[in-house]
Amino acid sequence: MNITTKFQLSFMMFLEFFIWGGWFVTLGTFLGNNLNASGGEIAQAFSTQSWGAIIAPFIIGLIADRYFNAERILGVLHLLGAFLMYRMYNATDFAVFYPYVLGYMILYMPTLALVNSISFNQMTDPAKEFSFVRVFGTIGWIVAGLIISYLFLWDSSEGIQSGLLKNTFLMVAIASAVLGLFSFTLPKTPPKISKDEKVSLSGILGLDALKLLKDKNFLIFFISSVLICIPLAFYYQNANPFLSEIGVNNPTGKMTIGQASEVIFMLLLPYFFTKFGFKKTILVGMLAWTVRYLLFAYGNAGDLTFMLIIGIALHGICYDFFFVSGQIYTDTKAGEKYKSAAQGLITLATYGVGMLIGFWIAGKITDTFLLEDTGGHAWESIWIYPAGFAFVVFILFMLLFKNEKITYSK
Repeated sequence: MNITTKFQLSFMMFLEFFIWGGWFVTLGTFLGNNLNASGGEIAQAFSTQSWGAIIAPFIIGLIADRYFNAERILGVLHLLGAFLMYRMYNATDFAVFYPYVLGYMILYMPTLALVNSISFNQMTDPAKEFSFVRVFGTIGWIVAGLIISYLFLWDSSEGIQSGLLKNTFLMVAIASAVLGLFSFTLPKTPPKISKDEKVSLSGILGLDALKLLKDKNFLIFFISSVLICIPLAFYYQNANPFLSEIGVNNPTGKMTIGQASEVIFMLLLPYFFTKFGFKKTILVGMLAWTVRYLLFAYGNAGDLTFMLIIGIALHGICYDFFFVSGQIYTDTKAGEKYKSAAQGLITLATYGVGMLIGFWIAGKITDTFLLEDTGGHAWESIWIYPAGFAFVVFILFMLLFKNEKITYSK
C-alpha cells in the first residue's frame, strides 16, 4: 500500500472505533444518572449491540456484498448514524432514547465488517499489513476515553450531575458525520459477488459451519464461547457506572488502560500460543475474567484503587487470550472451505446470542442489588456473580476440552 492509502485506512479505523468508544463505554452511567433508567432498561440499551450483530450479516450478505461498493455503504450508514446519535443527544427519557439506540446499532454493527473488507481489499498480505491499520482503531477508542475524562471532564461527578455526559452523543454524531463523508473518498471496494448469484440464509449466518460442531473439541469451545460472553456483558454494562458510583476519578479515561493492554497482549499472543498451546492460553483468558471481577468486588476508590486498575488492565488477557485465540482456533479447524462461515457463526453466537443473554442477566442482577435507601448498588455482591460464572466455564473447559496441537501461523 502507498502512504496515502495507509493514511486513509488508518484514519477510517481511528474514527470507526473512536465513535464506538465515545459513547458505548459511558452509556450505562448516562442512562442510570441522567435518564433514571433501571438495570433492566440499561440492559435493553446494551442489548441493541447484540441485535445489531444478529442483523448485520443480512445487511452485509444481502446488500453490501451484492449491489454496492463497501465504502459507499459505509458512508451512508455513518451519515444515518450521525442523525440517530444526534436524536439520542436530545432524548429526555428512556422510552424516547431506546428506538434511536436500537436503530443506531443496527446501522453501526455492519460497519465493523465493512471497514475490514475495505482494508483487506487494499492489502497484498493482510496477515502482515492489517495489524498496523487496525491498531489505529484501538488508539481511537483510547483517545475518545481520554477526551471524555481528562479534556472535558464529562464523566466527573459534577459533569454527570449537571448532565454534561450527554455531550458524548453530540461528539460522536459529529465524528460519525465526518467518517460518513470521508468514506466516499476511500479506495473503491466493489461488490464481492454478482447480483444473480444465489445467497442462502445458512450462508449469510455462517450456518454452513454447523457441521464443525460434530468435532467434540470444537463443540466444547463453541459452547464455552457463548457462556463466557455472559460475564463479558457485565463488564460492558456495569464497569463505568460502577467506577463512577464508587467515586473513582476520571473513570472513562482509566478504562482506556484496558485497550492499551489489549494492544500489548495482542503482540504477546503468538508467543503464548507457541509456548503453551491453545488450551492453556484460552484457560488463562477465562481465569482472568474471574480474577478481574474478584478485584472489582473487593477493591475500592481509596487505598485499594490499585485492585480496580489491575482489573481494568486484565482486559488484554481477558479479551485477546480468549476471543482472538478463539478466532485463530476456529480458522484452523474450519479449513479453507468454511473459514468465513465459521467466523460468522462464532460472531453470531458470541456477540449475538451470548451477549444478549449476558446483558439480560446483568440487568436482572444489577436491579436485584439496588440499594433503595441510597440509590446505589451492592457492587461486591454483583461482581461475585460473573466471577463465579466465569470460573465454572473455566472448570468445564479444563475438564472437557482435550488438548490438541494448533499451529499459530498469522
